[in-house]
Amino acid sequence: MEDLKQIMPKKLGFGCMRLPVANGNSEEIDDAVFCRMIDRYMEQGFVYFDTAYPYHNQKSEEAVRRCLVERYDRERFLLADKMPVWLVQNMEDYSEIFERQLARCGVTYFDFYLFHAMNKTRVEETEKTGGFAFVQRMKTEGRIRHIGFSFHDTAEALEEILKNHPEMEFVQLQINYYDWESENVQSRKCYEVAQKYGVPVIVMEPVKGGTLANMTGRPAEILKELSPEASFASYAIRYAASLENVMLVLSGMSDEQQLIDNTAYMREFRPLDERERAAIARVVEELAAMPTIACTKCRYCVEGCPKKIPIPDVFEDYNMTVQFGINETNRGSYRRHTADGGSADVCIRCGKCEGQCPQHLPIRDLLVKVAETFAE
Repeated sequence: MEDLKQIMPKKLGFGCMRLPVANGNSEEIDDAVFCRMIDRYMEQGFVYFDTAYPYHNQKSEEAVRRCLVERYDRERFLLADKMPVWLVQNMEDYSEIFERQLARCGVTYFDFYLFHAMNKTRVEETEKTGGFAFVQRMKTEGRIRHIGFSFHDTAEALEEILKNHPEMEFVQLQINYYDWESENVQSRKCYEVAQKYGVPVIVMEPVKGGTLANMTGRPAEILKELSPEASFASYAIRYAASLENVMLVLSGMSDEQQLIDNTAYMREFRPLDERERAAIARVVEELAAMPTIACTKCRYCVEGCPKKIPIPDVFEDYNMTVQFGINETNRGSYRRHTADGGSADVCIRCGKCEGQCPQHLPIRDLLVKVAETFAE
């Protein structure tokens, strides 16, 4: 199998999930700005672009065609796209979606092709519907160069996939220094599983949706003491890129300044030194010491809630505001978690949740605090 790390000239990938938009409309991508960003990125020797079927409400792939594919020779860049497995019912769906993606992007093949947002359940469904056989056939026909998957589940589930599907050439994982030891995200454990199987890693969310780029208080002071000029994002991206088995780190750059910053320190990549690692460890300690809700996400409280409030999830959203301040990232996460109506302010104070909580948290009072924090 080809050593994928050898075909990446630089370790920074251009994520096309948060492209520059006009008039605040996520479907109205600003082509002029996107073209300038692509040009600056390519001029410095970077080549990898990552898009997906649902990005920008299905407009990202077309923007990639207009701003990248129609302006550069195909051999000059590497393009990754993803199969939205949750939309697939049968083998015909795989073919139809794949052909649509090729047309939207204006290409005849994808350099990297991923099953999108896989977990244990989706892997089982993909096996039943013939997805793994489909991508292997597309690879044999030269329409896919390399096959892999992006992943959001436990390290145990990841090991099961890699053991059963040795044809997978790479995996895309959420890795950042905040989530490295998280029992929820399991960044370190998943990374170690990939390393055990010799499968190279592409990193997504290295800045945790922008959160690690916008710190305040003592964590911000620690990094500024290291270097007043360096951006907070630079430490997060270099942290991920410093890992031995990481071949690429994706950054969802949404404006020219972010791209200028990212490419400046990734053009001639330098791994973190011991002083920088020690500073990041102190930042993590500071974040962990903040007065967050001590929820372990066992989810015992959720089952009996008559209002179906996703209590551990909204507690996590609240904790992010404590550590990083209220911002659009944690507001957006709260909106997604409560999209089905289970927002913190619908609590009727029945107390069933508190009877189930092993941590004996005053959940009813804490939900009031969450509701006040996210009140629009």
